[in-house]
Amino acid sequence: PIVDEERHLKSIVFRKDYDSHKENPNELLDSNKRYVVGAGINTRDYAQRVPALVEAGVDVLVIDSSEGYSCWQAETIKWIREHYGDTVKVGAGNVVDGDGFRFLAEAGADFVKVGIGGGSICITREQKGIGRGQATATLDVAQARDEYYRNTGVYIPVCSDGGIVHDYHITLALAFGADFVMLGRYFARFKEAPNKRVSINGNYMKEYWGEGSARARNWQRYDVGGDNKLSFVEGVDSFVPYAGSLRDNVGLTISKIKHTMCNCGCLTIDELQKNAKVTLVSSTSIVEGGAHDVVVRDENIDAKVQ
Repeated sequence: PIVDEERHLKSIVFRKDYDSHKENPNELLDSNKRYVVGAGINTRDYAQRVPALVEAGVDVLVIDSSEGYSCWQAETIKWIREHYGDTVKVGAGNVVDGDGFRFLAEAGADFVKVGIGGGSICITREQKGIGRGQATATLDVAQARDEYYRNTGVYIPVCSDGGIVHDYHITLALAFGADFVMLGRYFARFKEAPNKRVSINGNYMKEYWGEGSARARNWQRYDVGGDNKLSFVEGVDSFVPYAGSLRDNVGLTISKIKHTMCNCGCLTIDELQKNAKVTLVSSTSIVEGGAHDVVVRDENIDAKVQ
């Protein structure tokens, strides 16, 4: 118990919380030592959802859409600013070029998400022919962000959303100019994710599906024909290999990012963005980068030397 000078109870501190804070020094907390929480909204029923989320204590709102370069997002941001000012952060997106970034920046977005069709469960490019390679989109938007900062003095962070399969892809996204990344498939694999763990052909998998899939039936986000239905899907219903504990895997990922940054002679993300040398590689180079022309030894099988 924490008491004041007059011995009045002010607060209670639990040992388990104290131990948790000590064991997880990188956890993101607000001024009251609560986890920072974000929530996705759409551009249809935000007038009902936002007040409920703010009352519940949300810290960050994200307008979640496959196409952020629209008047609907500008109107949503305007409404939130009129009712809540700067008391809640609002992110917008997704966009894939400098024009889209500038539009959302001028609309008042606190950060902008980049990426259309690059997610592992997203088939927007297949279905509609729109989108852009994630690396190119991130580079273009990051350049627009830097130009906007030089002209206005306002720095609007950029989030790279999609296209991340291997851990080093996170480092690449940061090197291309992203301030942070959004991860779907990465987190879906872990024990802590709310999706079900299932056994397929003797292997544990986790369910993972897109918001534009028939399973999600998120017509409010993807509707183009009305009648409360999806005219066609923009995502798939899939499985990802089960990867165990989130804590162990995130620790390994962060370690890889730090090691790659050290290889580039960089100790901060800002240094990485300024100093990393990025080069285009061929498909042959990618094959060459892994184990090749050998039979990889299976450590789970005892090899008998004859």
